[in-house]
Amino acid sequence: MTDRIRKTFKFVVVGGGIAGVTCVEQLSSRLPSTDVALITAGPHIKAVSNYKQVAKVLEEFDVEEQPPSVLQEKFPNLTVIPSAVNTLHTQSHLVETADGHVYGYEKLCICSGARPKLLTQGKPYVLGIRDTDSAQEFQTQLTNAKRIVVIGNGGIALELVYEVEGCEVIWAVKDSAIGNTFFDAGAAQFLIPSLGADKPERTAPCKRARYTTEDPTAGEAQTFTADRHMRGRDSGPTEAGSALGPDWHQGLVLKGAERASRRVSVEYQCEVEQIFTSEEMLNSQSQTHRPDTEGTWPVYVRLTNGKTFGCDFVVSATGVTPNTEPFLHGNNFALADDGGLRIDDHMVTSEPDVYAAGDVCTACWEHSPLWQQMRLWTQARQMGWHAGRCMAARVLSEAIELDFCFELFSHITKFFNYKVVLLGKFNAQGLGSDYELLLRCTKGQEYVKVVLQGGRMVGAVLIGETDLEETFENLILNQMDLTAYGEDLLNPNVDIEDYFD
Repeated sequence: MTDRIRKTFKFVVVGGGIAGVTCVEQLSSRLPSTDVALITAGPHIKAVSNYKQVAKVLEEFDVEEQPPSVLQEKFPNLTVIPSAVNTLHTQSHLVETADGHVYGYEKLCICSGARPKLLTQGKPYVLGIRDTDSAQEFQTQLTNAKRIVVIGNGGIALELVYEVEGCEVIWAVKDSAIGNTFFDAGAAQFLIPSLGADKPERTAPCKRARYTTEDPTAGEAQTFTADRHMRGRDSGPTEAGSALGPDWHQGLVLKGAERASRRVSVEYQCEVEQIFTSEEMLNSQSQTHRPDTEGTWPVYVRLTNGKTFGCDFVVSATGVTPNTEPFLHGNNFALADDGGLRIDDHMVTSEPDVYAAGDVCTACWEHSPLWQQMRLWTQARQMGWHAGRCMAARVLSEAIELDFCFELFSHITKFFNYKVVLLGKFNAQGLGSDYELLLRCTKGQEYVKVVLQGGRMVGAVLIGETDLEETFENLILNQMDLTAYGEDLLNPNVDIEDYFD
């Protein structure tokens, strides 16, 4: 294979997502005269824009798709190789791409992200949403749809069910509340009414929203609608890129074929038992699983709660798994329990001169008590940045410590048109029963939850324009004893920013 080597680079980075691009930017700017290569399968790369440091750790940014040429113009020492990786040979320090070319490297960083856990492979009418192409396919399919079934309870599912209009949505979640990854049942109930209300940007007359706030029991559905007048349901028509960025739905018209604004029904504590095409449903000899309504749909979904729904198509949004497959054959990578490449605090894997960053890897150093890994855009950027620093420092023989951003978990996002800030052990992760909660909720405006342990703040969830994120970040980092303040900590009549800032 060595006779097929096209070129050997000092650094090779695999993956054109946020982690890979951030790593390349670090390497290219720190060592401007060193050859750097970015191997990416997609036609576009993901770049950070409008970056804003909100506090010491908290950061906000947008993700933009750009042609690779933008990077190359910025960094003359960078070569972009437009191909997927076929095989990796860690002992000989060689990468073979899908187009048959072979490249050598001195140091390699794997930033290949994650791939969606699809409900089923090759099943018609089942669409997984992971990258830009699949999001555009979703928009196309939705145009003629009257009902879809969404499976999953993560970030994409949350955004999708809120954004879709003109189409009935059956939302199946395996948990007892929506958004289980990001917030508790209280925050979920704060957000739930948004599913039944018209979105703020709409100019149509406001319709009466109908929703329930009782905790649902297993097997029961919650329905939220912004229009009571539904037309009859007639029969409907018939991985490659990096993950979607924040606000992936911007610019997409997510509108179905119905006149109604929105109608979302949530089925809790259930998963998919079986998916049938209309032909399979008609040919089925079983009479115990009847569809919920009369009529013929292209596809049917049977849930573990015993209900069967017909729909135009199924959206699989059931999470991701680290995309390690192209790199494992013939190598000896140590893998974590979640399937990610194990990395230490210098982002180094178990193979010589191979680093990793982003969704493909699992942080296996001893974590700060206030940090945990979640496969989110914020951490992809942070890991890529730190990996680039570590790779450059190794070449320059410089000592480097774990970046301060890994001291405190922090994430800013938006769900249901609300700003959402997550800090530290925001869901009391790993605290057992040794914690207490303080809550403040103003319906339709804000939801504030603080996690305290031993009188000190260790986590927080802020939904809405609370303006508390910087203050709470300081309180968590400083570990100040707050016992004396008691519930006044969240008293809306007390300006706690004056106390602590």
